[in-house]
Amino acid sequence: MKRLCTAAAFLCLMTVACKKTNPANSGSGTTSTSLEVVFQDSTYQFTGVAISKDGRLFTSYPLWSTTYKNAVAEITSSPETPYPNLTWNSWIAGDPGINYWVCVQAVYIDANNNLWVVDPASPYQKEVYGNSQKLVEVSLATNSVLRTYPLTGVTDDQAYLNDVRVDVTNNVAYLTNSSEGGIVVVNLTTGNAHQVLQGSSSVIADQTYILTIDGQQVNKNGAPFYGNSDGLALSADNSYLYYKPLTDKNLYRIPTSDLQDTTLTTTVLSARVENLGTYTTTDGMIFDAAGNLYMGDLENHRIVKLDANLKMTTVVQDDRLIWPDSYSISTDGYLYISCSQINLEPDFNGGTSKRTTPYTIYRVKLPS
Repeated sequence: MKRLCTAAAFLCLMTVACKKTNPANSGSGTTSTSLEVVFQDSTYQFTGVAISKDGRLFTSYPLWSTTYKNAVAEITSSPETPYPNLTWNSWIAGDPGINYWVCVQAVYIDANNNLWVVDPASPYQKEVYGNSQKLVEVSLATNSVLRTYPLTGVTDDQAYLNDVRVDVTNNVAYLTNSSEGGIVVVNLTTGNAHQVLQGSSSVIADQTYILTIDGQQVNKNGAPFYGNSDGLALSADNSYLYYKPLTDKNLYRIPTSDLQDTTLTTTVLSARVENLGTYTTTDGMIFDAAGNLYMGDLENHRIVKLDANLKMTTVVQDDRLIWPDSYSISTDGYLYISCSQINLEPDFNGGTSKRTTPYTIYRVKLPS
């Protein structure tokens, strides 16, 4: 795996000087000195990013094309470090999928400094392989799998689990299902899980909204692209789950106590969803400890902040932010951003890849 920049304790951070040249695949030529390159991969497409309390950096590589090697990697000084070991990254078609990474979408580090891996187990985003969709907890202290939560029967074989947030106080995990549209709630003590809000407008893409990047309508396989529930974030006190469909500017939230209540019907639960208004088209989102919500803006190559009063301001705008995908916040106050360049994939461009720059993880210092 050829990697242009590795990150051992982030000693190879590269700060790109502010200039007005127009990067490939972008429109206005805007760059910012506040956006720092942490890691680049010229070959393999990644989606997730997670930074631990002690500065260990992880990413996830989904099996979306034949240009693929590892599913989960720790970014270190070595050219490649499959995580937690090579065995978990050695799945091939025909193997049972429950004890391997099949097609990993996201990585997340909880308040206890454990790594959570979302494996929708849907190679090439076609269908779930062998009932192996799962959520996996990995100890960063021992670099070993602590527990696997199979999600067979909770979602169907067309589901695509996308992102996760974990409440270690109440021992609950929340995942989005971006294929069907829905929220999966996992009791981490019992292992029981259920999916909610299927059919609710809060998890279904707005069919009247057309995603546009650099003046071009985003189509997939020749048709307008729509993405259902995708990004999600837990409020700092774990009392609310914030989420939204991908191709939709509406932001929603719901009390987590309602999501955990298995007696509530879909109708009752949907009525308890609050529409907070329209903001940006974002993939991921994340809260900081102060209660600020950070989201991307796919159409305008920027990161925005929503404060406690839902006032939106720009954190950084830079044309190198090509499909900002996932987010993680370090203990020293940096927001880490993975850019997956999804809109430049062949399926979105008549079968031809439009990518001319490496897939990149950036970081930006958050405002105090």
